Amino acid sequence: MNTIAFENIDTEDQKYSGLWKITAGERLRYLTAVFAMVLTNICMFGAPILGGSAIDVLNQQDLVHADAWLATLADWISGETTFTSYIWAAALASIAITALGGVFLYVRGRLAAEASENIARRLREALYNRLHHVQSGFYDTADTGDLVQRCSSDVETLRVFLVSDVIEIGRAIMLIVCVVPILFSIHVELAFWSLCMIPFLIVGAYVFFSKVKDVFEMTDESEGAMTATLQENLTGIRVVRAFARQSHEIERFGARNADFRNKNFRLIQLMSAYWSISDFFSMSQLGIVLLAGGYYALAGTLTVGDLFIYMTCLSIVIWPVRQLGRVLTDTGKAVIALGRVNHILQAPEEATDFTPPSGRAQGIISAKNLTYGYGDDEPVLRNLSVDIAQGETLAIVGPPGSGKTSFIRALLRLYPYSSGSLTLDGREISELDRFWLRAQIGVVLQDPFLYSRSISDNLAVGRPGAPHDDIVRACEEAAIHSSIEGFPGGFDEMVGERGVTLSGGQRQRLALARALLKDPPVLVLDDSLSAVDTGTEKVILDALQQRKGRQTTIIIAHRLSSVMHADRIMVLEDGECVQMGSHAELATQPGNYQRLCEIQGALDEQILQDVDNTRTDTQQYPED
Repeated sequence: MNTIAFENIDTEDQKYSGLWKITAGERLRYLTAVFAMVLTNICMFGAPILGGSAIDVLNQQDLVHADAWLATLADWISGETTFTSYIWAAALASIAITALGGVFLYVRGRLAAEASENIARRLREALYNRLHHVQSGFYDTADTGDLVQRCSSDVETLRVFLVSDVIEIGRAIMLIVCVVPILFSIHVELAFWSLCMIPFLIVGAYVFFSKVKDVFEMTDESEGAMTATLQENLTGIRVVRAFARQSHEIERFGARNADFRNKNFRLIQLMSAYWSISDFFSMSQLGIVLLAGGYYALAGTLTVGDLFIYMTCLSIVIWPVRQLGRVLTDTGKAVIALGRVNHILQAPEEATDFTPPSGRAQGIISAKNLTYGYGDDEPVLRNLSVDIAQGETLAIVGPPGSGKTSFIRALLRLYPYSSGSLTLDGREISELDRFWLRAQIGVVLQDPFLYSRSISDNLAVGRPGAPHDDIVRACEEAAIHSSIEGFPGGFDEMVGERGVTLSGGQRQRLALARALLKDPPVLVLDDSLSAVDTGTEKVILDALQQRKGRQTTIIIAHRLSSVMHADRIMVLEDGECVQMGSHAELATQPGNYQRLCEIQGALDEQILQDVDNTRTDTQQYPED
């Protein structure tokens, strides 16, 4: 896949050079489009010149003013050069040259469109690729809605600029370059009058550009905030309804929407002011040429045909020059959009400079004095040391914030660890290829992510092309197979966005089946049975017991029933290991684990007592 390379873009000059960089690979098309535009302009000026010649011939009733090649064409049409044949020749030549200009215009438009679409496609692919490879910390402060806008709306802004405005700038310059010699060759004094307002239009366009650029940046940021709010609310719509927060969220979105409306309205006001002022200068320019040209025509120094050429050529030039304000505005938008896109393209990627080991990992994990944290914050894990043998099941328990999940993140190389050592099969994690490392670890999270696809497609994420028998076996071990058979579509049933059509327990079990189907050397269950009932939990744990020894298993859980059969249990507190041993050993030792056993034991007794009381009340007071 082709990607677009960017350097750091900080200053305004670097931003504009960035616009040049993204045209790499398409510059030949743009160059050909510019050449086609030059030919279009030549044809565009040809028609009024022919018309002016015909007007002079008719006005003075003298073929002496006729162009030689038009006279030859007139003679070929009728056999002799007459006023009528000359007019026909001028008309046919004007139509032909205009049609030829239309062909060149089509070529220009097609080439520019192809170039801009190719750039936009490569830019979207580069953004999508970069988002898949940026460091995990990038998403800690990023809004999903804003990232979506950078990859869609901002890329579209760049595409629109490249498809029309780049060529439009060249067109305006080429028109001025072409028309100035024509005007001066006809009448020098009138040429100065014809161009007197052009500097005002150019300066006005630049002033407008400097004013509107900052306003557009604020408008774009406001739209990004509105999009982020919309995306966040649609994703969490069930939470909003569960807490009856519809009115609050609607009001919050309304505030974002109003802010975007106000900033966009300010942008429209500035554009309206520019168009009205530029219209005044444009029409004034035409009026000046008409007055001055009429004076020179009455004085006999200018023919009516030449005045026609002046008025027509000026009309052709004045509007593209007037459009420079819009073009410069779009340029400002493109520069800002490029800066927002570059924010993603310049985000640091995860290092991939290590050669992946060959073969399958054994699953031997060792941490020595591991210290791990996020950015400049206080370390979450402090001098943690633990050895996990191949095929061993290690359970990790501890209060929230004690570092249980952070240990898994360190194992996956999502964030770098500060000091100490963490190895897999004796090789340092920080020196292993990330893709190979993560392929050796199957992770089931408490709130697993499921794609808006069929059940079979979600399972295939773990192991594409797996035989159906293996899929069924993994689903049975995860206690989800009977549920899948109960769906109308079976394995082809759509699960909806983020698995919304499934219950919490079904999502967890489907994610577990996905991990079991992958059959990795290391299996991590991060509180992934919290949403299933105790009966289903027992079925899953029994299945895992039968797989014991096939893979190294790490279980993070809060329920004793999930960890009590583990080979060893590690108790964390404030990022440190405070206890280590089997369930039988830790349950008899004073400490955090014993207190956890007492609390959950008391809770279980209370539940059983409540059940017994409910049965007694039902027997004493049966329903009528």
